[in-house]
Amino acid sequence: MLTHLHIRNFILIDSLDVEFPEGLIIITGQTGAGKSILLGALALASGAKADASMISEGADSCVVEASFRTSDPSVRSLLEEQDLDWCEGELIIRRQLSSSGRSRAFVNDCPVTVQVLQALSSRLIDVHSQHCSLLLSDRNFQLSVLDQFCRNADPLSRCKFLWQSLKSADAEIEELSYRKASLEAESEYNRSQWEQLNAAGLKDGELEMLEEEQKKLANAELIKNSFTAALSGLGALQDLPAGGDVRSVSDCLRDCRRELEHASRFVPACEELSSRLDSVRIELDDISSEIQSLNDSIVVSEERLQTVEERMSLIYTLMRKHSCSSVAELISLRDSYSDKLADSDTLEERIEALRKERDSFYSQYISVCEELTAARRDSARRMAAQISESLSFLELDRAVFQVRVAPGPDSAAGRDVIDFLFSSNGTAPQEVQKCASGGEMSRIMLCIKAMMAEFASMPTLIFDEIDTGVSGSVADKMGQMICNMGRNMQVFAITHLPQVAAKGRAHYLVSKSARSDGRNVSSISELDNDARVAEIARMLSGSVVTDAAIANARALLSESVKAGN
Repeated sequence: MLTHLHIRNFILIDSLDVEFPEGLIIITGQTGAGKSILLGALALASGAKADASMISEGADSCVVEASFRTSDPSVRSLLEEQDLDWCEGELIIRRQLSSSGRSRAFVNDCPVTVQVLQALSSRLIDVHSQHCSLLLSDRNFQLSVLDQFCRNADPLSRCKFLWQSLKSADAEIEELSYRKASLEAESEYNRSQWEQLNAAGLKDGELEMLEEEQKKLANAELIKNSFTAALSGLGALQDLPAGGDVRSVSDCLRDCRRELEHASRFVPACEELSSRLDSVRIELDDISSEIQSLNDSIVVSEERLQTVEERMSLIYTLMRKHSCSSVAELISLRDSYSDKLADSDTLEERIEALRKERDSFYSQYISVCEELTAARRDSARRMAAQISESLSFLELDRAVFQVRVAPGPDSAAGRDVIDFLFSSNGTAPQEVQKCASGGEMSRIMLCIKAMMAEFASMPTLIFDEIDTGVSGSVADKMGQMICNMGRNMQVFAITHLPQVAAKGRAHYLVSKSARSDGRNVSSISELDNDARVAEIARMLSGSVVTDAAIANARALLSESVKAGN
């Protein structure tokens, strides 16, 4: 319930602090006094669109703060989802608006988004204005009313989940089918490219090895001649005397080392020179051995050269064709074609699995829909009978009200279409929006709200002149019905009818006055018994309050007290 409302600098309201009790709360005031401004402030606190024009003239900001007390578990769940304090069901919602048009929202002093504020407020307060009767022509509203009467929350939740699962599966099947069709359209091309690259037997680093081998093979004779000359140079001393024996460089170095060893007995420095000559000899022997090994590895083969060059030509051709700069890129491209060919089969398996999963979802969905339809058809007559009884109480004695449950398209709410049918004179009923007058629509909507208040956990309910279009005894009975609702919940009734204003125990007056600077401001105050008599008398007689009007007002209030209202 709404326990306290604080408003500062909102349109014509400079400053307002008001507390509200439980039960039925009557709000009256002359036309233009500011009742709609009060509702606008509540709407702002509930997350409505903010506009800088809402700020009072001369002020740079406005604040609307509403305090609530609730035990609704859905409110607690929402707060926990948003990591907000439950505070034992005591909530303070605040909306601040600056002159720049920017606004900030808070719940128990914690900043929240407007979307969170809207979701929370929808569970705390429900404003029913004159125009809300138009909802009666909305089939979604009609369906929600019947489902609340049926207490279909659990099957509806399952139905919504299964419907979303179906839509998700359908979307994925469609996406995968499109991808599969695209792959199949390119299948022949992908296969031919893969076969060509796969047949090439590519190996990473192969081209570099082939290029090195090709250079050796193309210059094999030149290389062997160079190695032979090098070996020859290492194998003989240069500038030998004529007729002398050819000796290897290694042999000469060995003899030289031996002579230096002999001399070292007399010249110690020769010992180091001898050792150095031995190292040189060993190094020359090693170099000679490696040159010989390289020379033996060089093969002069025109056939092998042709094979290598053909292999290189194939690789270069593939690289140019596929715009690759290396064999590694060609291998990666080959693997990608292989993956595409494999993807088509994998996608078919996934699509088939999804179809089976979808069939399972659809089977469960149909089962839940049948459960919903059965509950709706079973409850439609009982709900219609209850509404008809309430309409009879509101002096529509010959009214016929029916709830028609007909097959409809699949949706998140099942497979039914709901129509509210109405006739005010006992004839064959038609769709309510086609035959009900404004006053009849108001009475039908009040009956629906009263019925829902009996079995649904409704938030604070505000009726904004729902009694428009009715008068006399009908207005009195609408007041009784609203008053009965106030026994189980907090109900605000903004009204121009004295018969309704006399109901309930709390009565607030919205008034407008002029300040010293000539600016009009609105305020709200709770009326005591005498002030309430005067206000109801004003509503009865107009601007001139007569003694008869005062007596009538006292009688209306007395009757209300006797009736327990």
